[in-house]
Amino acid sequence: MLQVNNLSLKFNTRVLFENVNLKFEKGNCYGVIGANGAGKSTFLKVLSGEIESTTGSIVMSKGERMSVLKQDHNAYDEYKVLDTVIMGNTKLYSIMKEKDALYSKEDFTESDGIKAGELEAEFADLNGWNAESDAAILLSGLGIDVSYHEKLMKDLSGAEKVKVLLASALFGDPDILILDEPTNYLDIEAKVWLEEFLLNFDNTVIVVSHDRHFLNKVCTHIADIDYGKITLFIGNYDFWYESSQLILKQMKDSNKKKEEKIKELKDFIARFSANASKSKQATSRKKSLEKIELEEMKASSRRYPYINFEVERPLGKDVLELKGISKTIDGEVVLKNMNLTINTNDKVGFVGTNELAITTLFKIITGELEPDSGEVKWGTTVKYDYFPKNHDKFFDNNYDLIDWLRQYSKEQEEPFIRGFLGRMLFSGDEALKKVKVLSGGEKVRCMMSKLMLSGANVLVMDDPTNHLDIESITSLNKGMENFKGALLFSSHDHELLSTVANRIIEFKEDGKYVDKMMNYDEYLESVK
Repeated sequence: MLQVNNLSLKFNTRVLFENVNLKFEKGNCYGVIGANGAGKSTFLKVLSGEIESTTGSIVMSKGERMSVLKQDHNAYDEYKVLDTVIMGNTKLYSIMKEKDALYSKEDFTESDGIKAGELEAEFADLNGWNAESDAAILLSGLGIDVSYHEKLMKDLSGAEKVKVLLASALFGDPDILILDEPTNYLDIEAKVWLEEFLLNFDNTVIVVSHDRHFLNKVCTHIADIDYGKITLFIGNYDFWYESSQLILKQMKDSNKKKEEKIKELKDFIARFSANASKSKQATSRKKSLEKIELEEMKASSRRYPYINFEVERPLGKDVLELKGISKTIDGEVVLKNMNLTINTNDKVGFVGTNELAITTLFKIITGELEPDSGEVKWGTTVKYDYFPKNHDKFFDNNYDLIDWLRQYSKEQEEPFIRGFLGRMLFSGDEALKKVKVLSGGEKVRCMMSKLMLSGANVLVMDDPTNHLDIESITSLNKGMENFKGALLFSSHDHELLSTVANRIIEFKEDGKYVDKMMNYDEYLESVK
């Protein structure tokens, strides 16, 4: 068990949260949620002891082990993959190294033998004899092939390193498992495997994630950071949302009734306070008025942008046709004889481990890249716009936000541009920020503004949820659901795929692909 007592955290004059009292108990999975900057990752760092709180204490049950998902992806570059996983249990790994050092001594003494015996006993208690096979099972579940186990971490890709570090955190059956964004960079299979692992995990899990489906699948509780405090809700993310909205509605309804009562009492007092026959009643109502207290309605730190893609004109019958599209990059076959017809009502979710193929296809159909062979044919009524995975080139200038967005707007007047930026959470002086200094999430919101202003009836979006918080993802999700044109998009967000896509295309290796006219959940069921 992990207990939080009277915890507060302040940075200068800013209070992230204060007087927090929580218990994280065995058998439960706690999802920590909150707006960007609310302090989710910081709270996990306080729990793990990486940073100190301003006040209060963290108490862990005696003898329990905490494991934390490491965020420095290059910290283990000189270690083998299998060793990196086993290092997740630092005590076991240190015993293994100490044993190896003893047995390699040329002058092995009697005291060395006694020490080795003690280490062997500890090693057995920690299930050391199964360490390598347990580590291999975790790596296999996350999609790291056996051929990688003896490689150095520096020889792996970024996504592969993330999987190894996740396996390291899960290794050795920790009593308390702390995971900050564990689904980042995971493919479909690895994410499903992780969900099943956590569902069967018997100890305590505390996790931060922007993935709504993941939070719904694995969480038994939600710890919500808002209003300068942390509130614990029983249930998953959807239950938290419904509960929090109900509580907010009840508070508003209660205040409305109180305000009506206050007005009624004030009217009576104003009319009859000077009337001798009614003076006692007026005095009584004054006392009643003094007892009425309105619920304090603090402003939430959550902010939802307004995302709505309006089309200038409806699509005709012909949208997009690809004939025999092939592309090889650096000797690797990325696309091979791809034939595809996009229909008026298609919302196509592109998935699979071969993300290079998806990005390459999107670049070819939007004219950023030429195919080696094949033809791209757009319909005459089509107006498309493109959200590329890497959009840094759009911000390589010295514009402020107003001038940046003005480039893509038919309406050039500043009040219109400011109004549009306000909908995307850039209000007041924020609209004068230079685009070069924007965060990843702010740049994505800018790109969404560009797409909304385009009036396009076909949208091509390559991983649009990257860098977004849950609130922005929720707004984007609604905007994509309500879009009246054709949509081609890739995403790792299960909720987005399952609620938006009516057609799934999965890319395999060597340019192969599967095209199914079904939603995402149906597709997953079909390929289990």
